[in-house]
Amino acid sequence: MTTTLESTLARRQAPLRTPTALGADARRDIGAGLAALLADSFALYLKTKNFHWHMSGPHFRDYHLMLDEQSDQVFALTDPLAERARKLGGSTLRSIGDISRHQRLSDNDAPFVTPGDMLAELREDNLRLVDYMRATHAMCDAHGDVATASLLENWIDEAERRAWFLFETGRAA
Repeated sequence: MTTTLESTLARRQAPLRTPTALGADARRDIGAGLAALLADSFALYLKTKNFHWHMSGPHFRDYHLMLDEQSDQVFALTDPLAERARKLGGSTLRSIGDISRHQRLSDNDAPFVTPGDMLAELREDNLRLVDYMRATHAMCDAHGDVATASLLENWIDEAERRAWFLFETGRAA
């Protein structure tokens, strides 16, 4: 009985041994970068949904629908981000607490935010996410991780598009 329990405990603590040609430094560095991007993506997703749920005013329908579309797009990159970290032999986020420890984008718990401020805040958050993605891309380049870099290139373009839509939507006529 003790042997079975010891064996089970040892397996739970065993390091991940996913095969990859990338070295330990690359796996560590890129894995940490992906964990932070994943946390930021969850933070941006929830903030976008928050603003979607609490939108008001004369442009409610248009803004509400745009933010719903944008939140879906942000959420869609979370699984590929986490799976890429796992493909590199790393682990990924495990809880809301883990997300909060890794996120760099700030939450917005204000009871009321004007539609214009919502659009501006989301625009800036998307642009910050682009900066974080570019930094992670540079790290991937330094380690020769073309697969992660390729994914990031598409996500950068999507985030820049979201920022552009938020900018144009928030402009005064």
